[in-house]
Amino acid sequence: MTSDLETLLLANGALQVRVASQGAALTEARFDGEAFLVPGGGPEGRFASFPLVPFGNRLEHNSFALEGTDYRFLPNSADPLYLHGDGWLEQWDIEKVDSTSVTLSLRHPPGPFSPYNYSAWHTISLANNALSLRLSVRHEGEKPLLYGLGQHPFFARTAQTRLAAPARTAWTERAGHLPGEGGSPPVALDFTAPTLLPDRFVNNAFAGWDGRAAIEWPELQLAAEINAVSIHDIYMLYMPVDRTDLFCFEPMTHLPNAHHMPGYGGLKRLATGETISSEITIRLRRI
Repeated sequence: MTSDLETLLLANGALQVRVASQGAALTEARFDGEAFLVPGGGPEGRFASFPLVPFGNRLEHNSFALEGTDYRFLPNSADPLYLHGDGWLEQWDIEKVDSTSVTLSLRHPPGPFSPYNYSAWHTISLANNALSLRLSVRHEGEKPLLYGLGQHPFFARTAQTRLAAPARTAWTERAGHLPGEGGSPPVALDFTAPTLLPDRFVNNAFAGWDGRAAIEWPELQLAAEINAVSIHDIYMLYMPVDRTDLFCFEPMTHLPNAHHMPGYGGLKRLATGETISSEITIRLRRI
């Protein structure tokens, strides 16, 4: 990506976001002038949020097998494992746009990095102090494949930021930033009630989530309520040590490395022409 990244400005009331056709990503999101999403990911670290399609997170061995067919991938970033699907790295087409919404589409044929063959759509819209992210994918290949969706927002972080996101299961992290064992969330990662974010590196998956979460930034007098449709019963929490100004709360439809898990960890088997869709809403308010 070049430094002259072109963006569209969407605005509605106190909400304002910038959208890039590269990655169908947000590069900025503000409420009443305050940044609640900040650039921290994607090529050159320019993205404040991007869609995960045809699945999210890492794929162990850069391969998986399904119904007698082996599928192989190449690393698509500096990470040795294929990471976050294709959509975040590709140029999307703008299908329709107005002052408060935009719909982008992607036609991804199989290639050297990924054998997936699909079409995807991402609609970003603003209304009533809420940012809505709607993502869908349709399988175009002849053989069935496994699909999952997600969103990868980079939320602003302050010293007093609190997160509430109840979940039944937290997964440990093992070598390669892959999920280890699942169990009850430890005290430091129990977000049943609004809890301060831990002051350390975090990269864990959570399952048994009801699709509702809340973030509070007391210093900014700002709060966000997150609502995800029922297909999103998993989230990732990522907190790097080199960026204390942000954290990632990523609603997902499947576990990381789900291709290698029993029952495929929430991934959906799609035949030719079948689709899955997701939607998350981030509603902002002053506190």
